[in-house]
Amino acid sequence: MSAKEDAKGRRPGKGKAKWIRILLGVGYWVQGFRCFPWMAVNFFLKDSVKVDSSTLQILQNSVNLPMVGKPIYGVVSDAVYISGQHRVPYIAIGAFLQAMSWLTIVILSQSNISIVTLSLYLLLSNLGASVAEVANDAIVAEMGKSENSQSASSGELQSFVWMASSVGGVLGNLLGGTAIDRFSPQSMFVFFGLLLVLQFLITISVPERSLNLPKSPSNVGIRKQLSELSTALQKPEIAYSIAWFAASYAIIPALTGTMFFYQTQYLKIDAAVLGISKVFGQVVTLLWGIIYNRSLKSVQPRKLIETIQATMAVFMISDVLFVKGIYRQIGVPDSMYIVVFSGVLEVLFFFKILPFSILIAQLCPRGCEGSLMAFVMSAVALAFIVSGYLGVALASYLGVTGNDFSGLPLGLLIQAVCTFLPLFSSSWIPDQKSKTRTE
Repeated sequence: MSAKEDAKGRRPGKGKAKWIRILLGVGYWVQGFRCFPWMAVNFFLKDSVKVDSSTLQILQNSVNLPMVGKPIYGVVSDAVYISGQHRVPYIAIGAFLQAMSWLTIVILSQSNISIVTLSLYLLLSNLGASVAEVANDAIVAEMGKSENSQSASSGELQSFVWMASSVGGVLGNLLGGTAIDRFSPQSMFVFFGLLLVLQFLITISVPERSLNLPKSPSNVGIRKQLSELSTALQKPEIAYSIAWFAASYAIIPALTGTMFFYQTQYLKIDAAVLGISKVFGQVVTLLWGIIYNRSLKSVQPRKLIETIQATMAVFMISDVLFVKGIYRQIGVPDSMYIVVFSGVLEVLFFFKILPFSILIAQLCPRGCEGSLMAFVMSAVALAFIVSGYLGVALASYLGVTGNDFSGLPLGLLIQAVCTFLPLFSSSWIPDQKSKTRTE
């Protein structure tokens, strides 16, 4: 009998790996399904609150500010234990905050709810989502460093949670695009709130000791954790990689709010088409996770990230042709373009995260996985917010409004040029192949 097997011939980590996949599968699935209520939020703001495209985009980005605080949540999760646990309780807290926020919005929206009040509860919802995501990401990073977890170290666990999130996104967008024409936004908020209650109940039923996470001292302290995070960020390969990765998003002036109004106000595209477009994008995301896990894990992360960045720019140039009506002239319907090209472009922004997160997990010193992964996602969240504000400024400068889209082609062309720029400094990312631990 192998020394790694018990008296019944079972490997000790087998059952515990099942609990990890249940906890993370549910967590990342719900994380992907968050697009369901947010589709309702966009239409609720446009049709009921009557906001313009710039206000919509400012609100979309401003309510993401809690995402910037992820390093703080990561440090607290690493250092502060609740009943001897420091991951599962934070996932439960995050699910509870989200459920409370969405259900409260439903109650308050029975009367006239102000933009300020709605924004505050959306901020609280995103705070809960951030806390839960930090704890989930930390578990993935810890398993990637675990000596007993060869599957995680080779990227299989990262691919699993990536695919779980993608499946949630597919269902969220598919149901959202259909539900928006049949149910009120409040009904969609109730459904998602109850789903979060279910996640909360599942999470509190999983004791953290059943996950077999790598042991770490429970009295490490926040100050020591901050010191370890600071030490990790002083490593050039980590600091330069994160700086480049965040800048590659921040430098792009996002025109998401403007494109939403262009598609729904100017082209009169049905909500179901937008939902199918997002579903198509999520399916592509799911395929990306599968292809990466099977064929691309050994490819240099920098080469993959450069290819994705260049592909994003090409798709943005394609958007210029779309807005100018070139595709329509050659017989491609607007709805088909939106489903295929717009759906893929929207998720291309996130393709880089998979190879980059695996690279950072490998570079991360043991003991501050939660803090460092949280810092990375915080930097990305801040970059997206900056990108959104730059997009509002660009649209304003070009005179693009909810009723005048004459300057949109030039705005999209500028967006494409800005997307190409980070390729000239991609050497900041370590030029190495993904490593597989075989301890």
